Amino acid sequence: MECISIFDMLKIGVGPSSSHTLGPWRAGRRWIAELKKSNQFESVTSITIDLFGSLSLTGKGHATDIAVILGLCGYDPQTIDVSKISSIVKTITNSKKLLFDNKLHVSFDPSTQIIFNKEFKDFHPNAITFHATLKDGVQISSSFYSIGGGFVVKEERKRKEKKLDEFLHFPLPIQKATDLLAYCASKNKKVSEIVLENERSLRNDQEIDERIDAIWKVMLESMYIGCHTEGTLPGGLNVRRRAYDTHKRLINTTSYTNPTEWIEAIRDTEVKFRQILKWVSCFALAVNEVNASLGRVVTAPTNGSAGVIPAVMMYYMVIENHDANFDDIKQFMLVAGEIGSLFKKGATISAAMGGCQAEIGVSSAMAAGALTELMGGTPEQVLMASEIAMEHHLGLTCDPIAGLVQVPCIERNAMGAIKAINACEMALDTDAAHAKVPLDKVIETMWETAQDMNTKYKETSEGGLAVKVSLSDC
Repeated sequence: MECISIFDMLKIGVGPSSSHTLGPWRAGRRWIAELKKSNQFESVTSITIDLFGSLSLTGKGHATDIAVILGLCGYDPQTIDVSKISSIVKTITNSKKLLFDNKLHVSFDPSTQIIFNKEFKDFHPNAITFHATLKDGVQISSSFYSIGGGFVVKEERKRKEKKLDEFLHFPLPIQKATDLLAYCASKNKKVSEIVLENERSLRNDQEIDERIDAIWKVMLESMYIGCHTEGTLPGGLNVRRRAYDTHKRLINTTSYTNPTEWIEAIRDTEVKFRQILKWVSCFALAVNEVNASLGRVVTAPTNGSAGVIPAVMMYYMVIENHDANFDDIKQFMLVAGEIGSLFKKGATISAAMGGCQAEIGVSSAMAAGALTELMGGTPEQVLMASEIAMEHHLGLTCDPIAGLVQVPCIERNAMGAIKAINACEMALDTDAAHAKVPLDKVIETMWETAQDMNTKYKETSEGGLAVKVSLSDC
């Protein structure tokens, strides 16, 4: 039984993809740690990287090559100045030298020493192997797998075994939705309260609050930046940023100077049904336009689906409850993180394994459940809302045009957010004690659907819209 913290599901990182950008980035940093542990780091003279499967097929569009470079340079995706990424990569490309972990100059030409292989590894579609030549001429290698949501594993270390010790610290172990419901019933507590008990076994209340606050600040900042940045997204598709234009029409002439005042300004705008739809879509589009530009976002549970949860949380704050505060944000994130962990344990959050149902579908389920608890729903209604949201994403393919996390990815975040709100409302109007489809069953179904799905619809850009529309069409 796995122990997964909400902070495993909600991570601060850089776009455009958690599995193809954040994962390889973190793999590079882990390889550095390996080399230092074996006292080989100082002996490295040159580096070569092999990307396999989905990491290769959509690697350029997902900035996998850039992420690997930044990871090997020792940069932290949570703190790097994203405005300097292009200049860092340009310097390395021109000099053909890399400052390994910001300490050691090694020979490195990205054009020849990052190799894109279409071959798929058996363990997982997202595989990366680092090779190093040492001073004595000896060559060494190490392989990692980016399994979605920024998670990185070694093939020989099963995650179940890796997390066993940590799991023993969880007072309320949860593997399935039925486990969660049983704790809620026996302790007469909300889902968020059960989750908080487990989190307290890993860290104190102050750290929990600080980390949730940091997550929300990045979510809010990504919405704010996206709504106030116009122009065209990078990559060659010439996708115009839409959040800026939508936001400009919605906000009209209201004045503000920072994100906090911006929230108040939005609360004062017209809130007819059409405007609500537009606002929610605007929030989601804004985040994923930032993501598509190698901006900082929160994986929720992935970068490709980063816009759903902040958009729904913002909806609650500016539409449903103008008195919403940090306690509401905390409650929302606790529930969302736990719902995401159920999908991680029982299915997948990797589009390379399960298509877009594993990203947008899971994020919509996370947001639906979290919103339902904030709206006064019972634990049964929380899980029902999550089930409804996922049920209507089952089979959703991942077919990014040109391998970019733009079309149809950005719009799907808006659709996922709207579906989450709708799922919440339906669950609140239902006696969830008699739900026909339990959440555990829809998670099982999602995994079976993922296994049956043709590989070309799993983040390879070899099927669907990705082959019907090309860069030349744009």
